[in-house]
Amino acid sequence: MGLVTASTSLGRSGLHDWIIQRVSALVMLAYVIYLGYFLCTTPELTFPVWQELFASTFMKVFSLLALLSVIGHAWIGLWIVSTDYMPKLAIRFIFQVLVILICLTLLVWGIQILWSL
Repeated sequence: MGLVTASTSLGRSGLHDWIIQRVSALVMLAYVIYLGYFLCTTPELTFPVWQELFASTFMKVFSLLALLSVIGHAWIGLWIVSTDYMPKLAIRFIFQVLVILICLTLLVWGIQILWSL
């Protein structure tokens, strides 16, 4: 008999969710370290310098990966909290739908910001 999976879980099992949490945390850590290094080593931080940093394809892809990591990390964490601490199905369902809507909104907004002209 296999593991029971939940239809609203991001991964296929608890192990997959655990791995997604750890990988997303590493991506977010790498992003913060990279930005921190950039901020510490840039002598004059002006808008054109900042704009040039985010104009590169590398930074756009890295920022998108960081955004996806934040969203995936948040969804798994909030899904676990809601299933553990919200025993009433209606309240849990409304909460999870709101979290999904917020995550999708942030994703669309982030993509628009990163890849706009």
